[in-house]
Amino acid sequence: MGKITGILNTAQQRAKEMNLPYEGALLPEEAYEIFQSAPGAKLVDVRTRAELDWVGRVPGAEAIEWVTYPGMNPNPHFLAQLGQAVDKESLVMFICRSGVRSHSAAIAATQAGYADCYNVLEGFEGDKNTDNQRNSLNGWRAAELPWEQS
Repeated sequence: MGKITGILNTAQQRAKEMNLPYEGALLPEEAYEIFQSAPGAKLVDVRTRAELDWVGRVPGAEAIEWVTYPGMNPNPHFLAQLGQAVDKESLVMFICRSGVRSHSAAIAATQAGYADCYNVLEGFEGDKNTDNQRNSLNGWRAAELPWEQS
């Protein structure tokens, strides 16, 4: 079994154990490996434009807001924008700040006919620590995966 297959099998098993309605759940390091190695795999960052500009972004990720800033209202064009950026046959991974909005985006995409949807657990900034701060316990940045500041 190849490395990509092993990662995807683990993510699919996690999704079954967590009773998730989409294909799989990836840890940030696993998502990065898939993003770098799986032909045609897409990473969709569903955070707001403000978050991307102020907090940072993953190079090469598609940016499609799940909610819009400042009102944090649902983006009524999310699925249309996703359809313009990602083929329904692609392996698509969703990421947000902590894994909550990306979970919802993965559900919506699955319901819209995207067959290979994965959520990136922990998200870009990860969970809060005892000081109520992110970026230290887990997540994309804490794992020291590639990111850039605008």
